This record gives sequence, structure tokens and C-alpha cells, in this order.
Amino acid sequence: MNRPLNFLHLTIFYPPYSFGGDAMYIYRLSHALGDAGHHVDVIHCLDSYHLLHPAEPTIKFADHPNVTTHGLRSGYGWLSPLLTQQTGQTYLKRKTIEQVLQGNPYDVLHYHNISLLGPEVLTLEPAHEQVVKMYTTHEHWLICPMHVLWKFNSRPCEKPECLRCTLMAKRPPQLWRYNGLLAKSSQHVDQFVSPSRFTANMHAKRGFSQPVAHLPYFIDRVDRDWQQPGPRPQENPYFLFVGRLEIIKGLQTLIDLWERVPNFDLLVAGTGNYEQELKAQAAGNPRIKFLGALPQRELGALYFHATACIVPSITYETFGMIIIESFARKTPVIARDLGALPEVIHDSGGGFVYRSDDELLAAIHQLAASPRLRRELGEKGYNAFVRWWSKEAHLELYFNFLRQNALRKFGYLPWEQRRSPEVHSLFQTGKAGVHPRPQAA
Repeated sequence: MNRPLNFLHLTIFYPPYSFGGDAMYIYRLSHALGDAGHHVDVIHCLDSYHLLHPAEPTIKFADHPNVTTHGLRSGYGWLSPLLTQQTGQTYLKRKTIEQVLQGNPYDVLHYHNISLLGPEVLTLEPAHEQVVKMYTTHEHWLICPMHVLWKFNSRPCEKPECLRCTLMAKRPPQLWRYNGLLAKSSQHVDQFVSPSRFTANMHAKRGFSQPVAHLPYFIDRVDRDWQQPGPRPQENPYFLFVGRLEIIKGLQTLIDLWERVPNFDLLVAGTGNYEQELKAQAAGNPRIKFLGALPQRELGALYFHATACIVPSITYETFGMIIIESFARKTPVIARDLGALPEVIHDSGGGFVYRSDDELLAAIHQLAASPRLRRELGEKGYNAFVRWWSKEAHLELYFNFLRQNALRKFGYLPWEQRRSPEVHSLFQTGKAGVHPRPQAA
């Protein structure tokens, strides 16, 4: 590329005003692009964050000189996200979004979680017309008003009954889901991508109107904290849970089971709406320890020294960021055989999947009894991480998508100072396409 590109990311949550792995992906991607010399703007919604968390966030995140954030604050508090949730229109946020959109000659607009920006935001166009528009499906919001395919507050969704499910969750129905707004708005996006093949296939299965390609998540290994890890957090060996403390993350399924896991602690890193109930459930077991929300720099040593990380989610995860965070520290993973989680395990060979408590206990006991097995699985996970889920691998795939869509849309690469016949020919023949991915077992 002959010049740095201008990126605009549009999302609801961005660190520190965030809760989950999707926001961490946007943060990492923005900083990776900034490290490469590109200019990045991020629009996120403070009104939406404070609707769920009135106080200011307690964990700090480093800024980047090439990344500028624009926090949307309407002055109307909860009314702004409510209007968008009901109508699908940007309304009270539109003026600020358009000011940012027209303020730079953007090369790429990248949409993420836009549920409280509304589908209408997909139709906004910059004055600079030669822009590629990408959308990452971090959740299942495009096909599920509950975002996570969690049906009737009780189970993974086996078939859509959206209106009844929404009412049972005590949320107001979204009438715009029935008037074609999403289908029309999605036509303004050049490329939809999902972090897993499972999630891409689920969108097709549930009738989403646009094709969805596969672009997996990544984490940056620049700190190499597995080579210089911090000290052990405790002397006693332990397994690790990292994630939001919500019902769908499944920690409650481990707590009673832990009476059957002698000599090993269960360390829990995270916070959430279900935290008090989980602590009450675990009150009788001193080997289950809640550590609260921890910054990324403190999680590295926790991952590295764990016997394994357990991911027991009971609904359809779109990827499993915790898995590759564990692999990056050469630590194996035990994950429930549901959603995208087994896909990441099978692609890597870096752990076990389970369907029952007995299978989970068998995996725990195998790893607890064999440091050699733990090392072997950890090495497999790490090697797959470097190949598929590192920053370098991700950026190569990411820019391939951008180039392919620019060539399809414009016939050339707008960000190049002159058209390159060699590059154009390369992409026309498909030789610069996305690398093949291993198939799930």
C-alpha cells in the first residue's frame, strides 16, 4: 500500500466502556492497525454503556496515538438507546455519527455490534464515495433479537419463536424486524464476516439475506507473557474460568461438580449480573475462588500457570476468545461441545470437548494426572494460535478481504496511488485469496 488507510469502526461498546470479548477484539484490531501506521476512528455509545452500568469503568486501557475514539452521549440518557432499539433508526445519535463520517476520507467502514446504533447506520455513506464496508457478526443479533440465541431464558434456541421469546425476556418487541429494514440496510454492506464457521452457517440457516464469510478472531502476542510469565497466583494447582458471570456462560455447571475434583482449585476471573448467585452457590467450597474483574496484564500469569482453562458456556458462542487467550500461553482448554467452541478445539488439537459431566471429569483427571499431556496439548494449541489466531495471521486475512471487496466494487484499489496491473491480475485469478482453513472434525 502506498499510503496509510483511514478506518472508521462503529460499535456499541469499546474499552473501557465495554463488557465482553467483542469489544476486546475491536480494541486489539484498532491498535494493530494503528501500529501499522493506519489512522483509526472508533464510534461507540456511552449512553448504551451507562444504561447497563451507570458508574464509570474501573479498569483502564492504554490509548494509541493513531486511534481516536468518539463516545456518543446524547444528553437524553437511556432514551437514545431505547428509541433505536424500538425503531432501528439512529435518531439522537445520527448527527454526531454523520459529523465523524464526513470528517475524514475513510477507506474502510467496519461495523461491529450496532444493535443500539440501529440497522439504519449501515445505510449512511461518507462524502468520499470510494469506501469498503465490512460487518463482523460478534453476536447473533442479525438473526436473534436476544443477541445470543438463548430461548425463553432457559436453553439454546433450536428454532425461532422470536416474538414470544422477547416477551418472556420482558423486552419490548422490535417492530422494525418485521418491516424489511434489516434486509434493505444490509445491502449497503460489502462484506459480512463471522469469527467462526459455525456462526456463519447459523446466519445462513436462520435466513439472513447476505452471505457471511469466515474471519476468525486474534490476540496480539507482542508481550510474549508465556515466555516471561508472572509468578504463580497461588501454590495449590488450579483450573481456570475466565468470562462474564452470566447464566449463559455456564459457571454454575462447574460449581457443584467441583466437589468431585480433589486437590485442585477453581479460580474464577470475571464479574457480571449473576455473580452473587454464583458466589452463594459456591459458598460451601473454599477451593472455588472468585478473583473479580482483572486487567489483561494480570490474566497472562493466570492462564500460564493453570492446569487448563475450562469454557462451559451453555449457549451458542460465536467463537471462544478465552480459548485462544489460553492457547497463546501454551495452556490447554476443556470446552463444552456446543456452538463454535468445539470448532476451535478441533482446529487446534489443543484440548478436549465434552458433552456430559462425566466427560468433563475425565478430561480434568487426565490433565491433572499427566503434566506431559498438558504440555503436549499446550504446544498444539500454541502452534495453531500462531498459524491461525495471531495478529499477523489475522491482518493478512483482513486485508485480503478488503482488497477483494475493493476490486469487486470498484475494479481497482482506491487507496493505491495508481492502479497496479500485477496486483489486479493477482486478485482476478484468486491467488491472493483467503488461506484455506482446516475443517472441524
